[in-house]
Amino acid sequence: MKVAVLMGGSSFEREFSLESGKNVCAALEEAGHRVVPLDTNAELVPTLRSERPDVVYNALHGKHGEDGTIQSLLEFLGIPFVGSPASVCHRSWNKDALHSSLAKYREISGEHDGVASWPQGVFIARDAFKSMGAATALDLVAERVIGGYPVAVKPAHGGSALGVHRVDSQEELGEAILDALSYDDAVNIEQWIEGVELSVSILGNGWDAYALPPVEIVSKNRFYDAEARIKEGLVEYHCPVRWESLSPDEGVAHSIRAEIERAALEVYRAYCVRDLGRIDLIWDGGQARCFEVDVSPGMTNRSLFPAACEAAGLSLSAVLNELVETAYERGVAF
Repeated sequence: MKVAVLMGGSSFEREFSLESGKNVCAALEEAGHRVVPLDTNAELVPTLRSERPDVVYNALHGKHGEDGTIQSLLEFLGIPFVGSPASVCHRSWNKDALHSSLAKYREISGEHDGVASWPQGVFIARDAFKSMGAATALDLVAERVIGGYPVAVKPAHGGSALGVHRVDSQEELGEAILDALSYDDAVNIEQWIEGVELSVSILGNGWDAYALPPVEIVSKNRFYDAEARIKEGLVEYHCPVRWESLSPDEGVAHSIRAEIERAALEVYRAYCVRDLGRIDLIWDGGQARCFEVDVSPGMTNRSLFPAACEAAGLSLSAVLNELVETAYERGVAF
C-alpha cells in the first residue's frame, strides 16, 4: 500500500514531528508499505494529488497537525487517513474543553459514575490582557482557582509542555502568562495537581478501544516540562507504572491502575477519538486528574506511545500497519 507520511510542518513542535515521522516511515516500510514522506508546505496539495496515496499517516504535532487543519484538508481531498476526524481534533485541541466534553458524554451515555476528573481553572484570551486590562485583575487568581497557589499556567492549545509553568505566587504569574501567550492566543490557569504523573496510550474505536500499559513519568525537574522531554537524563519512564508508586499494597495498586485505565478510556470515548490517542493524567491519591488529550501521539525514540506498545508486547510496525489497513478499509469518513 502507498502511504504518505506527513511530518515537519511550521509549528513550535516541528523537530519532534520530524523525528516522529522518521520512525513512522521506518515502521511502515518494515511492514511492507511504500512510504512517501512529505513536509507540509505550499506544494503539499499538488504533491498529494499527483502521488495519490492510498492512506495518509499524520505525524505532525502542534498547530495544523492536531487542531483539525490537516484533517479537514484530507477530508476535503477525499484521502483516507489514520487518526481522528477534523471535528474531534478541533475540540481536543482546546484544553479547556475537557469538563464540558465529559459532562456531555456522561449525559448521553448515562455513565454518571465516571471516574475521570480534571483540574479546575480559568481561560483568558490574549486580547483580554492586550486590550482590556486583564493584567490588573491577576490578584483574583487565588480566588478563581480552587486551592489557590501553586497553579499551572499553560497555553490553551498546544503540546510538548511548551510554555507550561508552575507558579507559586502572584509575583511570578505575569511572567509565566507572557511566556504562555508567546505560544498561543489564550492561556489556561488551573489547579496544580501533585501526584504520580502518567500517560495512557489507547488503540481502537468506541467500546472496542483498549488501554495500553500506563507509563509512569518521573522528572528530575520540578515537573515533566519541555526541557525534560528534550534533554537526555532528566526523566525516568516506568512502563507499566510501578505498583508501589500507586499504593503500598500490591492488590490495591492493581485496582488503582484499572481505575486509571478506565478514566483514560472514558476521556478517549468522550472526545470520540479515533484509531489511536494518548491521555495524560496525574493520580493524586484518590482520583485520575486528566489534563490533556493527544490525538497525534509522538513516535520518537523517547515518546510514550511506542514505550507502551513495547510493554504490551506489540511491535510499532505491526500497530501502525493495522492502523493503516483500518484507515484504508474505512475510506473517507468524517
